[in-house]
Amino acid sequence: MKKLRTGVLGATGLAGQQVVAALQGHPWFVVTALAASERSAGKPYGEALRGSGGASRWFADGSADPSVESLVMGAAPDLVDADVDLVFSAVDREVALEWEPKLAARVPVISTASAFRDEADVPLLLPGINNAHAGVIPTQRKMRGWRGFIAPIPNCTTTGLAISLKPLQDRFGLRLVAMTSMQAVSGAGRAGGVLALDVIDNVVPFIPGEEEKVVRETRKILGCWGDRFEPAPLALTCTCTRVNVQDGHTEAVFVATERPADAEAAFEAMAAFTPEGLAGLPSAPERLLQVVRDPFRPQPRRDRDAGGGMTVTVGRMRTDEALGGVKYVVLSHNTKLGAGKGAVLLAEWLTREGFVGGPA
Repeated sequence: MKKLRTGVLGATGLAGQQVVAALQGHPWFVVTALAASERSAGKPYGEALRGSGGASRWFADGSADPSVESLVMGAAPDLVDADVDLVFSAVDREVALEWEPKLAARVPVISTASAFRDEADVPLLLPGINNAHAGVIPTQRKMRGWRGFIAPIPNCTTTGLAISLKPLQDRFGLRLVAMTSMQAVSGAGRAGGVLALDVIDNVVPFIPGEEEKVVRETRKILGCWGDRFEPAPLALTCTCTRVNVQDGHTEAVFVATERPADAEAAFEAMAAFTPEGLAGLPSAPERLLQVVRDPFRPQPRRDRDAGGGMTVTVGRMRTDEALGGVKYVVLSHNTKLGAGKGAVLLAEWLTREGFVGGPA
């Protein structure tokens, strides 16, 4: 298989670096173009990642490959004209709103940004969870006159929640979900959001816009696609907080089910859950969802890197008689499954399904 040429928009940011790291040595994709702000344009990637004092600003695991460090950075307009088969977009909402449509007019765009997640013709895909939603992509292309398309990944807080809820939805149905998140500092990026002194010895009880995203996105992912998206008819409420943890979002989840469910039945449903379509994808873990009986797990330091950071871990499964369902704790890696490697996994699935690399 000839490797597909890929570009990364926002390559110097935290999410962009995670995408670049996930693409290094990839058997299907090769990075051939990088873009970020105008101040990085014209510099080799390695130089753009160094501050004025020479300190490295590479924050992903390991180090950037020399072949990638030597690539000369462009700005967004350069990426529009670049000779690539696929673009990963890892920029903030405002930049995504301007440039992702210009890129999608020519090539597929896999995005970590929130800009188009709520659009009626844009799927919010988690491979193995809602594969059928990719059926909207031909409609998106036709309606917008694009050769490519935009396929964003969900918010990193939504990802672990939606994956953990899927087997419960399939087995018991969902009536109501309540969730409180304890989110890692890395989810705030490196500009704005949370400063170091805000989170040391502290819990920050508000993340602007996060709760609304989780509600909308979870209902969309667990809903249906026919002629249009129908959100899952469940009531969902949440509180999202920031805690003094480097990586890994932990969530306490309470679920009221439509059909009777207790802790053991829910445990068995999750343990037996086998997502469709992940086998053979380079970034897919052996298990997308694992459930453990140890009452002291999951813990970010011990469980966030399960499956190379791509496995969601559920623990503390208990029957909840007050709601008529179950309650549990779920952990997922926010910068791997919830960002860089998750975006690459989606690109792999879309490639194998013929949406990327084939005729539009």
